[in-house]
Amino acid sequence: MNTFDTERFELTFDNRVKAKFLYWMGWRISSIAEYLQENEKTVHSWKARDEWDKEAPEGIAAQALEARLCTLYLLEKKTPGDFKEIDLLERQKDKYSRREKYLSDGGNEADINPKIQNRNAKPKKMPKRNLITQAMIEKVQADFDEGLFDYQRTWFKAKNQRSRNILKSRQIGATYYFGREAFVDAITGGGNQIFLSASKAQAHVFKSYIKSFAAESIDLDLQGDPIVLNFEEGPPSELIFLGTNAKTAQGFHGNFYFDEYFWVHGFQTLQKVASGMAMHKRWRKTYFSTPSSKSHEAFNFWTGEIFNKGRPKDKRLNIDVSHEALKDGRLCEDKIWRQIVTILDAERGGCDLFDIDELRFEYSAESFANLLMCMFMDDGHSVFPLSVMQPCMVDSWVLWDRDFKPLALRPFGYQEVWVGYDPAESGDTAGLVVIAPPSINYSKFRLLERHQFKGMDFQAQAAYIKKVCENYRVTYIGLDTTGMGTGVAQLVRQFFPALTTFSYSVEVKTMLVLKAMDVVHQGRFEFDAGWTDVAQSFMAIKKTMTGSGRQFTFEATRSEEVGHADLAWACMHVFANEPLEGRNVHNTAAMEIF
Repeated sequence: MNTFDTERFELTFDNRVKAKFLYWMGWRISSIAEYLQENEKTVHSWKARDEWDKEAPEGIAAQALEARLCTLYLLEKKTPGDFKEIDLLERQKDKYSRREKYLSDGGNEADINPKIQNRNAKPKKMPKRNLITQAMIEKVQADFDEGLFDYQRTWFKAKNQRSRNILKSRQIGATYYFGREAFVDAITGGGNQIFLSASKAQAHVFKSYIKSFAAESIDLDLQGDPIVLNFEEGPPSELIFLGTNAKTAQGFHGNFYFDEYFWVHGFQTLQKVASGMAMHKRWRKTYFSTPSSKSHEAFNFWTGEIFNKGRPKDKRLNIDVSHEALKDGRLCEDKIWRQIVTILDAERGGCDLFDIDELRFEYSAESFANLLMCMFMDDGHSVFPLSVMQPCMVDSWVLWDRDFKPLALRPFGYQEVWVGYDPAESGDTAGLVVIAPPSINYSKFRLLERHQFKGMDFQAQAAYIKKVCENYRVTYIGLDTTGMGTGVAQLVRQFFPALTTFSYSVEVKTMLVLKAMDVVHQGRFEFDAGWTDVAQSFMAIKKTMTGSGRQFTFEATRSEEVGHADLAWACMHVFANEPLEGRNVHNTAAMEIF
C-alpha cells in the first residue's frame, strides 16, 4: 500500500519532483499519475527526459537526503524529533561528500577517514602553562599596590636589601604580603622565588595566597608544584615551596623567604643550606617570624652575635635590636636590614583588624607581650621548654605521607584515632585535638588535627566533636568535665557512650602532666612544625604551688586570661589513655576470629 505524509511533502516540491522521488520509492507510473492527478503520458515523459533510471544509487540517496533536509529546514515549528533528524542527516551528508571526494581523481583514504591525515602530522605545540602576558604583569603590579598597610610599604621599600630580618606580631599579614611580593618579583624579572617554612604544609600557605592573588587579579589558575611561570619572552621563573628538610632544600637558587624561622628545629644547619641558595649577588634573603625563646638557635642570628663568633674583639659589632631602634626598620652594622613590628605598630600603620583592648583582656600580660609585642618568652620555668618541644615538630606532609592525607574526606582512612577536648569556659577558648596513637606501623603519637574555638556554647562544641567522629574512626574521647565540660560530656555521651571524663584536681593534673612529660621527653610525640600554637600551649604550663602552699601543681595562663594551654591539656587527655609504661604485650590484647 502506498502511503505518504502529504502535509509535510507539500511544503517544497512541485509534481515533477514529487513524481521522481515516488518512482525511486518503488511506485508504478500509473499509481504516481493517479496520486498526483497528472496524465500518465506526462509522467512517462518526465521519466524519460530526467533519466530517472540512469541515476546511481548514491545520487538517489543524496538527492533524497537534501530534499528531506530542505523540508525540515522550512518547518516553522520543529519538534525535538525534527532537530534530531536534522543532525543525523547533516552527518550523513558529510559522509557522502567525503565519499564523493574519494571517488574523484586525486582522492585518497584520508578523504574517508580524516584521522589518517593526522598520523604522520607533527605533534601540536602545547600552549605554555601558567603563561603571563605583559598586560597581566601590569594588572598584577597595579593590584599589588592597592590595600597595603604602611608597614608593608616599608617592607617593599626595603625589597632590594640583600638581607631582611623582621620580628613581627601574629596575624598582621606578613605571609600574605611576602607571597604577593614574591609573585610580583617573579613576573617582573626577579627570577626564582623559594619559600621555606617550618613544614611543607606551612610553606603551602604561601602557595594558597599566591594562587588566590593570581586568580583574583588576572583570572589565572596557577598549576604545578613547583609553579613554573612562563612568559611571552625570556626564561621562565619558578615558585618553589619547601619544608625545613635540609636534604630537600639543597640544589635550588633564587630569592628565598624564610617564614617562622624562630620555631625551626636545627636552624643553624638549615641556615647554611638556605643562605647557599642566595649566594649569587642578584638574589635576596628575607627572614620573618614571631619570637619564640631566647634559647633558640636563631636568637644569636637575630641579635647579630653570630656575626661576632670567631672574630677578634676589635672587629666585633654591637647591634641595637631594641624596639625603639628597629620600629621603623634599619640597615644594621652587619648589613642586615631589621625591623620589629608589634601589633601596636601595625595599628599605627593602618591595620584596623584588631581590637587591642579586647586582646589585652583575653591574653595574659606574658602572652600578650610574647605573641603581639614581639617579646621573647622566658621558658626557664616551663615544664615543656622550647628545647624539649622542638624535636616534636616535624614536616608532617613528608613524614606521614604514607597513611595520612589531610585533604581527603577521611584523612586517616579507617585507622583508629583518639580525640582530646578541653571545653571552653567564659572568655576561654576550647581546644580539640585528633591524635593517631602509637601502632605497629608507627610508634609515636601523631597530632593529625587541632582546632581552637571561641564563643561556642556546649551544644555547638558537642556538635563539632560529632563531626570529627564522622571523618575518623574514633575509639577514644577524653574530655574535661570542669565547668561547661559537664554539659558537653552529656551530649557527647549520647553518640559516644565510651566517653572518658576528667575532673581536674591536683592529683589528676599531676598524673596528666607526668604522662605528657614521659611521652614528650622520650620523643614519642609529633606534630606539624608549622603549628607553633601547639608548642606555645605546652610551653605555657608551669610548675607552681597550690594556694595552701603544701603541694606542687601544674598551671597555665589559660581561661579568660589567655586560653592558650587548651591544646596542651587536650593532648594530655589523649596521652592518658595509654598506660604510664606505654603499650606493651602485658597491657594490650588482640583477638583473632577464625
